[in-house]
Amino acid sequence: MTIRIYNTLTGKKEVFEPIEPNHVKLYVCGITSYDYCHIGHARSSLAFDMIVKYFKYRGYKVTYVRNFTDIDDKIIKRAAEQNTSSAELANRFIEEFYTDMDGLGIDRPDIEPKATEHIPEMVEIISELVDKGMAYQSGNDVYFAVDSFSEYGKLSRRNLDDMVAGARISVNELKKNPMDFVLWKGSKPGEPKWKSPWSEGRPGWHIECSAMSRKYLGETFDIHGGGKDLIFPHHENEIAQSEAANCCRFVNTWIHHGFVTISDEKMSKSLNNFLTIRDILDKYHPEILRFFVFSAQYRTPLDFSEKAMQDAATGLERLYSCIAILDKLPIGSAETESVISTKDRGKLESIEQRFQQAMDNDFNTAQGQSILFDAVKILNRLCKNLPTLPATSDIELLSASKEILLRLGSIMGILKEDAERFLNQQKQKLLADTDIDEQQIENLIIERIKSREDKNWARSDEIRDELLAHNIELKDGPEGTTWTVKRH
Repeated sequence: MTIRIYNTLTGKKEVFEPIEPNHVKLYVCGITSYDYCHIGHARSSLAFDMIVKYFKYRGYKVTYVRNFTDIDDKIIKRAAEQNTSSAELANRFIEEFYTDMDGLGIDRPDIEPKATEHIPEMVEIISELVDKGMAYQSGNDVYFAVDSFSEYGKLSRRNLDDMVAGARISVNELKKNPMDFVLWKGSKPGEPKWKSPWSEGRPGWHIECSAMSRKYLGETFDIHGGGKDLIFPHHENEIAQSEAANCCRFVNTWIHHGFVTISDEKMSKSLNNFLTIRDILDKYHPEILRFFVFSAQYRTPLDFSEKAMQDAATGLERLYSCIAILDKLPIGSAETESVISTKDRGKLESIEQRFQQAMDNDFNTAQGQSILFDAVKILNRLCKNLPTLPATSDIELLSASKEILLRLGSIMGILKEDAERFLNQQKQKLLADTDIDEQQIENLIIERIKSREDKNWARSDEIRDELLAHNIELKDGPEGTTWTVKRH
């Protein structure tokens, strides 16, 4: 089987073939470190964490680079507002970023370069572009001349003439073409600055990724990723300056994930629907957020709502409940005949293959989750119907299926907890939001059992309804009565 990835550059799914056999070189645009991370950052980090995990699962070596933009206008402005330095502010929010990512259980990339630590590499590329006549100095600034790069607009499918016609030029504009973009900015009084052949100043935003990706991955590498909001102008400009400087293709495959909305509205502080990662983790287990994010294929829009998170929690608990049952499988007997049909055995034995087919199709985690649920449905039914002394072959199949579920779940960063403990933690968290405690529930269940023994069905039904009014659902089974807290 081969992995097919939707390439933004070509607008179609393509068979992935790394430049170096069995080695994926991946660069992802990281955060601008001036504020706490929001759910959009979570989706980006989780998406590429999953992609890296899947490549490794499929046997690839991965070199994953994700940068930090630790100098730009937003950082300078926020630092001034807080009466601190740009460096202190940027480094503080890089540490806050790590707190959030560690809370989500995200693996750190292999290389995490900071823009301010790669100024010489940026100056080198800018100098190459100036020498080639593809960039020019204007005052203390340096601009890239977009009309010198004939393929400008190929990623975003925009026509340069149309962009120029629609551009608005300020009175004191120093650019030759309104679409030209800055490579180097002369510093203003009080701003951070570095030396360059043109002026004391700082790099433009776009040049940093070209410089750092070239240093760590080479002039041409396999995959560049980020959110759809980066397609234009950021990634378009990266292509122009990199290919102009290097005289070769910059990136083979471009991966862009979809946007996150909040209850069908664009996330915005002005609308008071701006959710940070820590806001969400205060209320939900990190795996619930992961499960929610991967319930949609990474390129599709993702709408955050309380109902969606409750649905994700219910789905994840369903998977964990099956794992908890499989954790308590009895010892099998070689003398007992199998009760698992050939059809069910075949379905369980093909779980991993079907999951791979879904994930090989542009990392379709939504379809991957549905395959896990298909397996859980079969496993729950089989476990329910196991004889007292089951066949060794059946226990071996069920145990192997559990290991497969755990292995496949780990690609999405779920099913990493002890199942019984996770389910109990979620139950206790939900119970804390009700107006009844565990002892009261147990007492009512005992009374209900006694009522049923006395054939007092009316009182038995009254107790069930009373508990349900407190969002407590009862389930009668061979091993007795169990209870769960209903999500609402």
